[in-house]
Amino acid sequence: MDISRREAMGVAATGIVTATVVPAALAAEAEAGFKKHKNEDFYGPDGKFLVDKAKQAFYEMMDFYHYPIVPRLKTADFWVADFGLGKFTEVGMGGIFWVNNEKDNYFGHEIYLLPGQMIPEHRHVKTDAAGPKMEAWQGRYGWVNLYSEGQPTPGVEDRIPPTHKECCVAKTEKKLMPGEVDMLGGAEKWHWMKAGPDGAIVTEYATFHDGKGLRFTHPKVSL
Repeated sequence: MDISRREAMGVAATGIVTATVVPAALAAEAEAGFKKHKNEDFYGPDGKFLVDKAKQAFYEMMDFYHYPIVPRLKTADFWVADFGLGKFTEVGMGGIFWVNNEKDNYFGHEIYLLPGQMIPEHRHVKTDAAGPKMEAWQGRYGWVNLYSEGQPTPGVEDRIPPTHKECCVAKTEKKLMPGEVDMLGGAEKWHWMKAGPDGAIVTEYATFHDGKGLRFTHPKVSL
């Protein structure tokens, strides 16, 4: 939508947009929501995880949010995981490491989650190559609930996915909306996130990621 010069100056001065007109087609699409998948959509008759099917679901979500599918997202740099549990629609994710610089200790990651999908609870411990990874997350599209160590949020037990009911440690819940930023509560703290009903895309800013420092609470989770 075009705005007048007077309106533009007002936005520049205050940094706040008070109202936005959403085109009818986009509003209708948002109202309908992103389609939901069945877990069996992502597994073959032999139970094997179908990587291409999982990637296609994320491409569809990117289209839903009008998120640019740049050429690199069509390469092996874009990865998906069900963490060995066979429950991709409950525990899984897509991701791409835009940069992971050990020498200068910085990392840029995009996280993709289908509706209701969680990243399994985990933490990052110190390794020979890196200190305990520190992270911050910026909501981009959709929303997620972030979970950290601390006083349990009332009612949180009802929102912990079945696979993690018995092992979950991080039960302090915070909703992260597009444009908002939140940070890990401290070094080596347990944490996880779960997408809202239309999935989510989250940008992560962090120190160097050394996979050797990754730990999960669920005893059967694997990469």
